[in-house]
Amino acid sequence: MLNASGHTEPENDVTPIELQELASAIDALPARYRDSVLPAMQRVVDCSTRRRRILNLVQEALSQLRLDMKYLIFDLEATRRERDHFKSIVEGESGSDVDPD
Repeated sequence: MLNASGHTEPENDVTPIELQELASAIDALPARYRDSVLPAMQRVVDCSTRRRRILNLVQEALSQLRLDMKYLIFDLEATRRERDHFKSIVEGESGSDVDPD
């Protein structure tokens, strides 16, 4: 895909349709106006791309955090079950060791 400066972009960095339309409108301007507006347009495209990458990173981090939380909850529940099991064993042993004197 072509961005405002005519360079190709990777597939995951697709420019939003609104910016593509704006780039097309800028390309239709006379050269003297286009040359003065094009640097600003490129900054907008770069900013949009950077924000999209940041958003993707945040979404991935949240997904990983959710997964980590599920593992932690599973581990906590398993630890509680083990504790309760061993606690019942210890209480059972101490009850059978009591002398009836």
